Amino acid sequence: MKIRDVDFIKSAFKEADFPVTTLPEFAFMGRSNVGKSSLINMVVGRRGLVKTGGSPGVTRSINFFHINNSVLLADLPGYGYAKLPAAVHKTFLPLIKKYVSGRENLKLVFLLIDIRRTPGDFEREMITLLAERNIPTAIVATKCDKLSNNQRPVSLRTIADALGIERNAVFLSSTKSGEGKRDILRLIGEYS
Repeated sequence: MKIRDVDFIKSAFKEADFPVTTLPEFAFMGRSNVGKSSLINMVVGRRGLVKTGGSPGVTRSINFFHINNSVLLADLPGYGYAKLPAAVHKTFLPLIKKYVSGRENLKLVFLLIDIRRTPGDFEREMITLLAERNIPTAIVATKCDKLSNNQRPVSLRTIADALGIERNAVFLSSTKSGEGKRDILRLIGEYS
């Protein structure tokens, strides 16, 4: 898929705010500080389109973007950042679950995992929820530039084992080198 146009549509803080559309939709989800916003900016080739912050928890809503007027991207709030106020933190998981459960046009979810971390309950819960809804999931290991080529296979094996999936089911990505961009765009094109 070649990206020509990218436009911000809206931010949704509740289910009623979700855009009504029949376009194929692709979501990016993961824990806070996993690099979702930076990855989306890399994939669409627009620096600063999706706001990134110096501290985790910047994305507190689901942000929707049109790609080529033919595809919708959704940037979901990061989950698991303990320093956010409890009242704010408690709204994230229900919003994510409502989004995943209610979007008929959701074609694929990119579940981002920091390559240096072992997936936990949140990731397993999301994979189960997506599987129950028959929504394909692509696991993306982010921040691969932080590890040497010798360390990567060990971390990928840890991620795959924790999720009960094959090692080759995990995509590598780095916003610094652009690694993973082609794989993500290819998947968006295939599922559109």
